[in-house]
This record gives sequence, C-alpha cells and structure tokens, in this order.
Amino acid sequence: MQKINNQPVLLKDDYELLISYLTGSYGNIVFDRQNAKKLQEELKKARLVNKDQFPFDAVRLNSTIKIKTEGEGEVMELMLVTPDKANIKEKKISVMAPIGTALIGFRKGQKIKWQVPAGKKTFTIIDVTNDFE
Repeated sequence: MQKINNQPVLLKDDYELLISYLTGSYGNIVFDRQNAKKLQEELKKARLVNKDQFPFDAVRLNSTIKIKTEGEGEVMELMLVTPDKANIKEKKISVMAPIGTALIGFRKGQKIKWQVPAGKKTFTIIDVTNDFE
C-alpha cells in the first residue's frame, strides 16, 4: 500500500486520539486489527503539527472529503470519523477502514494508491472541508 505524494500531516490532537484507540486506552472499540496495523504504520510516517500549522486542505478527523476513484469517474463524498462514530448510511467512514487509513493526512489534489476490499485503487482527493470550531 503506497501513497503517491508526500508525507502525511496530522494534528497532534488527532494523532494522540488515534493512538489511544489503537492501544485500547479509549475503551473497548471493535475494529479490524489488520486495518489498525496499517493505520499505525501510517501514523509513524506522519509529520505532527499544531492547529495553527495544519494545512486547511488536509484530511483529518471530521473532515468532509470528496474523492474520485481513478478509472471509474465516480466522485464520493464522505466524512472521516473515529470508529465509534462511523455510519455508512450517513457517509461517515472510520479512520480504521481501508479508505480512511488511506486518506488521513493527505491534501486536496493528491493521489493515493491503496488496497481496499475491492482491490488496489487510486484515489484523487478533489476537495477537503475542515471545521476548526
């Protein structure tokens, strides 16, 4: 599973929250251990920043993201959330899901190649909306 552009950038607060999920200190949340391992690998690669240094167009927890799957032309809109808030009907995708792990820390315009249940896909981040309230 390879990213096509650059190093991911994460908010320190998001990083700490995700680590607490991965270590089990946030509670007994059920998630796929294989996906969790991939997320942990991505977190190790990330550059951590404070809110004032975070790029407005980077994917973080609670970002609304529009992505396009290469070769399919389909544009999908989703929100990246923690596992306990995931709800596919509301288009809220867990950061522990393959597509969530693929997107976190990357920016508008970047392409990401990642293994998802449907096979290896390349996604382009069309737009990212963040609310920092």
